[in-house]
Amino acid sequence: MVGTVVRAVFAQSDATQVTAQFHRVIDQLQEKLPAAVELLIDAEADLLAFASFPNEHWRQMWSDNAQERLNKEVCRRTSVVGIFPNRSALIRPTGAVLAEQRDEWAIACRYMSAEMPTKVRMHFVPGELGDEEVIATELEAVS
Repeated sequence: MVGTVVRAVFAQSDATQVTAQFHRVIDQLQEKLPAAVELLIDAEADLLAFASFPNEHWRQMWSDNAQERLNKEVCRRTSVVGIFPNRSALIRPTGAVLAEQRDEWAIACRYMSAEMPTKVRMHFVPGELGDEEVIATELEAVS
């Protein structure tokens, strides 16, 4: 039941509706399942992080199919060898799979649009760095 109710959060069409539905789910579960509500509230930022991206990319963020495919290919290639004599022997076939995947994605596939980075805005999250340090770090990354 909880899964069905929480999935309704992801079925919304924009960020404000996602947040509103999340709070409706919290209200709905509060009386019957307070432990689940506590977990949901603690994970709110992580659960709703996808809503800060453009809507057309939400589907790709919900799915980890690409990562699972990559992991299966690495397992397939490394299971042929069985036991690796040293670390570099493991890195060679794994690195080859990762290089192939990178080339394929760079040339053939486009997971997200090229305009996506300009649409997404970074938000300051208070943490260990002071404002001046965060601004300086962002400026260094740009230059």
